[in-house]
Amino acid sequence: MQPDVTVGLDGSPESLAAARWAADEAEGRRLALRLLHAWPLLAPAPARVAPEVDQNYWAKRLVHTAQAELQTRHPGLTVVGNLVPEDAQEALLRAASDSEMLVLGARGLETVESYFMGDVSMPVVARAERPVVLVRAEPTEGAPPTPESRVVVALKLHDTGEELLDFAFHTAAARGVALLAVHARSVPLHARTPWGADHEVTEEMRNEAKKELGKALRPWHEKYPQVEVAAGIRLASPAKAVVQAGAGAALLVIGRRTHRHGVAPHLGPIAHAALHHGRCPVAVVPHD
Repeated sequence: MQPDVTVGLDGSPESLAAARWAADEAEGRRLALRLLHAWPLLAPAPARVAPEVDQNYWAKRLVHTAQAELQTRHPGLTVVGNLVPEDAQEALLRAASDSEMLVLGARGLETVESYFMGDVSMPVVARAERPVVLVRAEPTEGAPPTPESRVVVALKLHDTGEELLDFAFHTAAARGVALLAVHARSVPLHARTPWGADHEVTEEMRNEAKKELGKALRPWHEKYPQVEVAAGIRLASPAKAVVQAGAGAALLVIGRRTHRHGVAPHLGPIAHAALHHGRCPVAVVPHD
């Protein structure tokens, strides 16, 4: 199957925002866009049936309406609708395995009750074999526009797979924007004093991290010379630093280690912080 960008569509404002974001991304990568709507109660499609007795009428209307809008916005983009009569989570995971990326809508997460992103999004993000991007609903009319000036990628340095950096650089190149690579580490307790952190210790940590980050980025900068790259070292909580660095970005890219057999899939604290508190679209990229 030809790789494409797949978006999960359920009719919510968040999923429609995800579809618009995915259309931009698919066009930049010169890929087709697939609009996937999955529901176990979808009926087998009959040859011909009147709308008033078609059990799938509203599902078809949902997909066709989104398809028409996106085709108008992107005349040269191939947009395909896909109705799947099965559990949404399993359908999305299967679609992710043969897609360049999977894009889902993310609800606003402001309260304790909204910490859990629903029955679909989090398990899909944790188990998908390919990158998954979560997109929030677009700003309401009259809200100031968010600048999409760069792609931000969070790096651990000693635990960063090639898939993560390749995805981040490829996305920045396709969008024609700069890339900010961020690495954060907390200052150790022994270097903290009542009046602040020990300057010598923090400078040593900063210089060491800067050297390691430059070494990690060098081959990718050579592979994508058109991408303007900046490195950012933060001596702070990694989760907090990553969320702050992603403010106003076109995309925040974070990694997720693939899990060995027998280990339940899960997301780490940085991924959780980015997904629940980040305001920009967030891509979670599985890597070895």
